[in-house]
Amino acid sequence: MTISFRLRPVHVEDDASVASIIRQVMPEFGADGPGFAIHDAEVDSMTAAYGVPGRAYFVLIVNDKVVGGAGIAPLDGGEADVCELRKMYFLPEARGIGAGGAMIGRCLDAARAMGYQRCYLETLSGMDAAQALYRRHGFREISGPMGGTGHFSCDKFFLRDL
Repeated sequence: MTISFRLRPVHVEDDASVASIIRQVMPEFGADGPGFAIHDAEVDSMTAAYGVPGRAYFVLIVNDKVVGGAGIAPLDGGEADVCELRKMYFLPEARGIGAGGAMIGRCLDAARAMGYQRCYLETLSGMDAAQALYRRHGFREISGPMGGTGHFSCDKFFLRDL
């Protein structure tokens, strides 16, 4: 059975759902201690954080419910032509339906339209399905972190030319 989904820009009424998803999914992978994105101030207000030039955040909708999201923003402390794929988290029911690839495509298209030349992301050992997805979509693992995200507990780093 094929599950139908859609992607759209985040709306203010989605902020609580997105924060809840992030706070539910990250601990599932042991990513709830210091140095993880779960503690970023933007988690509670994604529309404010991503509603400025050079940023975009999209939500994944299944059966009229927000079940995931991801965004693009400048890499903190990085070069001007590098963006970061940020806060891509899906609830379990949204995994394995093809939405991850669609979301990456939507985010990378937005990044290109904003003039970025490269896209960086950081993740964690154990998020194997996510890492396989990133590799399938042209990201290559790099040896260490870029920029200054403050996510010092992440241990896997990827970069993709746009």
